[in-house]
Amino acid sequence: MAEALAEGTRGYSAQDTLRWVEEPPKKGYRSDFERDRARVLHSSALRRLGAKTQVVAPDTDDFVRTRLTHSLEVAQVGRELGRVLGCDPDVVDTACLSHDLGHPPFGHNGESALNDIAHAIGGFEGNAQTLRLLTRLEPKVIGPDGAPAGLNLTRASLDAACKYPWAAVDAPLVHGHRTSKFGAYEDDLPIFGWIREGAPAGRSCIEAQVMDLSDDIAYSVHDVEDAIVAGKFQLRWMENPDHRARVIGYTQQWYLPHSDPAEIDAALARLEETPVWVREADGSRRAMAALKNMTSQLIGRFCDSALSLTRAAYGDAPLTRYGGQVMVPQETVMEIAVMKGLATTFVMTTDHRQPIYERQREVLHALVTALSSTGERHLEPSFAADWRAADDDDARLRVIVDQVASLTDASALAWYERLVGSLPSLW
Repeated sequence: MAEALAEGTRGYSAQDTLRWVEEPPKKGYRSDFERDRARVLHSSALRRLGAKTQVVAPDTDDFVRTRLTHSLEVAQVGRELGRVLGCDPDVVDTACLSHDLGHPPFGHNGESALNDIAHAIGGFEGNAQTLRLLTRLEPKVIGPDGAPAGLNLTRASLDAACKYPWAAVDAPLVHGHRTSKFGAYEDDLPIFGWIREGAPAGRSCIEAQVMDLSDDIAYSVHDVEDAIVAGKFQLRWMENPDHRARVIGYTQQWYLPHSDPAEIDAALARLEETPVWVREADGSRRAMAALKNMTSQLIGRFCDSALSLTRAAYGDAPLTRYGGQVMVPQETVMEIAVMKGLATTFVMTTDHRQPIYERQREVLHALVTALSSTGERHLEPSFAADWRAADDDDARLRVIVDQVASLTDASALAWYERLVGSLPSLW
């Protein structure tokens, strides 16, 4: 049994397996990292992702992915990719399962709305909210001082979940502009500093890089699959010059702002030339099987290219923590971006979605306003306790934002009807 436990943490130091709050030694066959994965898997935050929007709203049909099914798929990709590189599979799995825990109702639109609401208190960022859930809000461990420690994961697992390893004030410049992405709110900096002890400034560990790449790969491919099955578009539409130009334009605008449109077009052409590209899916079992095969083959294509380049740079030695970085060929980066651009063009930016996005933002703004005016009265017990313990109005607003962010799409609408009134039109 001792040998099995050692195998689970090979390539990791004793510092990597430390927890913020010391826990009594546990008997059994599981490694520290296996316990981390189990804690996330059994968390209420992960379960709630089953009713949160990925791209297509979860109540539209029974096929589309939710944040939960997306996270499970990211974990499957990441676990295998990390294992081949030499990472502990459970560290990568934990990071992948955790990566979207901080997302609020209504996907990225909800994140943008809460960021506007919380602007004066440091904003709202889904990745920073993930850290807050893992280290504070999700109930599992309480410290000796009575303060919550969240799931109390190991340092290595928490670091692997940090996609953006900096606070807002330290956000780097990207192409001359300071990124709005960050990994920790100001009042979470003490544990963030502990997580990042000894880490190179601004650099994520290789396990976090595997998680990030796996997220990109999974959602770029699966969002296209969902959109096709939902009847939003067909890949043969790319033969229409106007549709093709729109996809190239959105890909450049959203994902590759400093790329040549001709290079984006070439990336799309490479994908179209693959034998698995499904130009039209008519809903038959044969077509659905072909579409599923396309998603599988594209995931393999993107993973294999990253593995080949990374191994060319580092050889065959196991890569853990800060022993290396994931290398992705530029052609693959562009192909992944084109896949994202397809879903963006035909799902996220269509005219009929814009009024819905406005109503979603209206719901979240109204909820925060209603809860702010009634104190702890309507908050769930754990958040009500946080509200009573808050030192000032800024801290109380953060508690209310935490509460609203925890809601699913359906519960946000139900809370609106209970606290505000009839839902805005379009619902």
